[in-house]
Amino acid sequence: MNLDAKIPDGPIEKKWDNHRFELKLVNPANKRKYTIVVVGTGLAGASAAASLAELGYNVISLCIQDSPRRAHSIAAQGGINAAKNYANDGDSIWRLFYDTVKGGDYRAREANVYRLAQVSNAIIDQCVAQGVPFAREYGGTLSNRSFGGAQVSRTFYARGQTGQQLLLGAYGSLMRQVSLGKVKLFPRREMLDLVLVDGHARGVVARNLTTGAMERYTGDAVVLCTGGYGNVFYLSTNANACNVTAAYRAHKRGALFANPCFTQIHPTCIPVTGDHQSKLTLMSESLRNDGRVWVPLKKGETRAARDVPETDRDYYLERRYPSFGNLVPRDVASRAAKAICDEGRGVGASGRAVYLDFSDAIRRLGVEAIREKYGNLFDMYERITDEDPYRQPMRIYPAVHYTMGGLWVDYDLMTTIPGLYCLGEANFSDHGANRLGASALMQGLADGYFILPYTIGGYLAKGGLAKVDTNHASFADAERESTQRIEKMLSVKGKRTVEQIHRDLGMSLWDLCGMGRNKAGLEEALARIPKLREEFWTNVTVTGTPGEFNQVIEKAGRVADYLEFAETMVLDALTRSESCGGHFREESQTPDGEALRDDANFSHAACWEFKGVGVPPALHKEPLTFEHVKPSQRSYK
Repeated sequence: MNLDAKIPDGPIEKKWDNHRFELKLVNPANKRKYTIVVVGTGLAGASAAASLAELGYNVISLCIQDSPRRAHSIAAQGGINAAKNYANDGDSIWRLFYDTVKGGDYRAREANVYRLAQVSNAIIDQCVAQGVPFAREYGGTLSNRSFGGAQVSRTFYARGQTGQQLLLGAYGSLMRQVSLGKVKLFPRREMLDLVLVDGHARGVVARNLTTGAMERYTGDAVVLCTGGYGNVFYLSTNANACNVTAAYRAHKRGALFANPCFTQIHPTCIPVTGDHQSKLTLMSESLRNDGRVWVPLKKGETRAARDVPETDRDYYLERRYPSFGNLVPRDVASRAAKAICDEGRGVGASGRAVYLDFSDAIRRLGVEAIREKYGNLFDMYERITDEDPYRQPMRIYPAVHYTMGGLWVDYDLMTTIPGLYCLGEANFSDHGANRLGASALMQGLADGYFILPYTIGGYLAKGGLAKVDTNHASFADAERESTQRIEKMLSVKGKRTVEQIHRDLGMSLWDLCGMGRNKAGLEEALARIPKLREEFWTNVTVTGTPGEFNQVIEKAGRVADYLEFAETMVLDALTRSESCGGHFREESQTPDGEALRDDANFSHAACWEFKGVGVPPALHKEPLTFEHVKPSQRSYK
């Protein structure tokens, strides 16, 4: 398989501008002749659907929730990066590009990352024009704060509700196009299969989650904006509706899946409290601007946090990384927290937590200033834990948050299937092995507002696509396969619930393919997963009938996909015998415990081709070259 990333020639500063000029265009009067199916209505999906419709295309938008306003993008708290240098502290497009490549541990394409930095400023202008209420200084200028992995303040924010406010801006643009008739919005639909005609993506089969009916949607191109797969771990910060199904079903139809083992562990989550939990809650990375991370200096400390004197505290991030302190990147902060707790110095009943303390900031700035910046986050923490973070430190611990792996896409955001595009977290393209904070919102909106509207026109303008409707045999075949899969799950009538099997899978992955990974553990995971998959198909209980509102069927389909996808994910981690970003192989670390890359053997994107369930996938490699940011040992000291 030829993996042509289609990176334009020329200086990196000119690649995107030159590429846009060279792309073929669709005449404005001809755009209404094309229909594009957009799956997902988060930031990437809503912005893409709104922008394509604004250009004149007809858009079919599938929303898994009852409203686009409930997409998981709403949960993003801390901010969105841009290189406007409003703080006048030395930021630039080049520095944002450099920080993002370095933050991803040199496992992302330079050309894609530079384009992301290039369009970042336009995103802020777009969102301000939509009325997004970014925080402002007293004089009215937009405010910035710092995030991990950067020594400048480039993160725009709306208190602790940035994702929600950005999503409302995109939602407003989307609904305007719905009202104009250019977007047909179908809520409560879940894509179950991709339909190919003559090798091109021409539509999808989806399940109506309210009625249980199978439905067919056709178009001239398909755009997947379906988020990440962090819920394969069972416990994560993702909403329970987040899943891998759309991307994985496309993978089974021929789209390569790149770097599936690259999972981001977020350092500031509310710790696990028991088996009753089905998800975890994120505390925004922005809190590390004013909160100081520490643990007791000695093991077995029994005093309350407020009673531990400064001389008995270890501000370990400030000690280990004096240049960045509490604002080291997420992978670094997460591993440091795990190491401290492994030493036996963790806090709380479980010993798997560290303190995030705001007492210094409250003394310096006053409680009202802290409430103004983080009030909703503090309220959320208190509601969940029944502890007042204004009076005592928060307790935090790392948890699965974001997935850098995803469907492989070229520079135009097209997968290895012609006509199938993939945007936002669902693709692999911009973050490498670790995502810096406040970059996810930036990528989703960059892809939807400013990249896809150009590149998809270059594909459609080539023409040659035959007229296809939903009566085509390929739609009938895909629908039949999806229906048979559901019927097979219903017919098992076993004794274990879907939730129990999902928990078993997730706990195995967390223990063996989580923050720390080693050869023996990964091989054990590869032995466990097929057994769990066999148990699912012989002993699961799925209640109800397919032709109705049935959330057990929904969950079962997603877990069935996890049980297949997890094998590829672990194989990817086993094959990549280096440490980079969020992928930490314990056999590959520096003497002081930092990730140790192997650039000679692993400076590539690992792209996996589906060969069958239980059959090892084929590995294809896209070499990564670095002309502008030379790989070096990543240091934040």
